[in-house]
Amino acid sequence: MVFVRNAALLLGLLSVAIGQAAAQVPTSTAVQAPAPLRLIGHYRYTGYTVFDAESPNEPTAVRGVGGTLLLRPDGTYAKRLTLALGTRTVSFSQDGTYALAGDSIRFAFRDQKGPDVQRGTARLDSTGRHLTLTILGYPAGNQGVYELEAAPAEAVAAPVVVPAPSPRPAPRKKRRR
Repeated sequence: MVFVRNAALLLGLLSVAIGQAAAQVPTSTAVQAPAPLRLIGHYRYTGYTVFDAESPNEPTAVRGVGGTLLLRPDGTYAKRLTLALGTRTVSFSQDGTYALAGDSIRFAFRDQKGPDVQRGTARLDSTGRHLTLTILGYPAGNQGVYELEAAPAEAVAAPVVVPAPSPRPAPRKKRRR
């Protein structure tokens, strides 16, 4: 019982001493944590470069990149990426969650194969307008680098819903005369 009372007194005195010591540390020498990366908002895709570690060729800058990325405050995202490949445009729609830890970013989503995760880094320039996402690829050493620009919310169009093609009408039977 005496030990418990003394332990409580000792802990109280220790916390007061720590508080006074912290108050005496000049602010110029105090270590401050870096400000968290604030990525919330709408972005437009402006570039995509593929780095293939197994290829002797230079990285491939993919042409015809477009679409948007919406990063919501609740940790969810909506990706609508388009790539012009030859004479056709390929669209990628992805919805899921994202998490940030320092400059590391993790996207979790579900696709046709089931749950999946992509990891990489996020770098926002000092103006908060240009975002670079580097996503680690497979096999190890490969990566995709996406360049995005911040877009005002009103400038980001809602995803275009393309109706499924209607089935072709059955061929008419010729009437006998």
